[in-house]
Amino acid sequence: MALSSLHTTHAATAQPAVRKIGLRDITEALHEGIEDFSAKPTHLYFLGVIYPLMTLGAFLVVFNYDLLPLAFPVISGSLLIGPFLTIAMCEISRRRERGEDISSSNAGNFLRNPAAREILLLGGVLLALFFFWLTTAATIYDMTLGDPWQTVAPSSAQEFMARLFSTPEGWALIAIGNVVGLCFAVAALCISVVSFPLLLDRHVSIGTAIMTSIRAVQANPIILAVWGLLVSLALLIGAIPFLVGLAVCVPVLGHATWHLYRRLVV
Repeated sequence: MALSSLHTTHAATAQPAVRKIGLRDITEALHEGIEDFSAKPTHLYFLGVIYPLMTLGAFLVVFNYDLLPLAFPVISGSLLIGPFLTIAMCEISRRRERGEDISSSNAGNFLRNPAAREILLLGGVLLALFFFWLTTAATIYDMTLGDPWQTVAPSSAQEFMARLFSTPEGWALIAIGNVVGLCFAVAALCISVVSFPLLLDRHVSIGTAIMTSIRAVQANPIILAVWGLLVSLALLIGAIPFLVGLAVCVPVLGHATWHLYRRLVV
């Protein structure tokens, strides 16, 4: 009896194994993500929830120049919380893979998952990272284009763009902001690239999920850097036509994340 209990405890705490993958795995994960999206279009989640929020944010920026310097940090920072926002797509892909019902009513089943508390907690970690990034971005702005004692907001979008691209302080803001932003992006990738689908799929702790994600990045640094770059480019292209393209890009990437996880974790 004691031996059986010891075996169960070991199984619950053992670290999942990770694989080395190649560029073909990324291509196949994206292809399967498109197939999942075609089988169960999930753009309505984006159009009904995320898109109005982003539109409201864009409206506030346009009509409140105090927020203008944070426009790019907010948009780029959305990458940090992307894995949590697409958890419903991972759940649909998981259920479709198992031949289970993928109706809209089951998309939120992750909230009834035994690991729902850990999923929400990890989402909170990414949200805290997002706000830390915004604070850092505002500090960098104050140290370059702003007044370190009393921030002077631009009076128009044209003035802000002129100061950004035609002054040494503006170029310093671009350089420092991108380097620091890259550090935040790498941190988010390391802790979340497989964490959310792993929590959906197996009974593991949040610590195990994060450590498995970090080990997956350590085993595949170049391949997952390519994945991160592809995600960034896809979201950038999708955002250009008034954010409408994101209604397809975000769900497809969410579905593809599940299939990438299945290739990375044994």
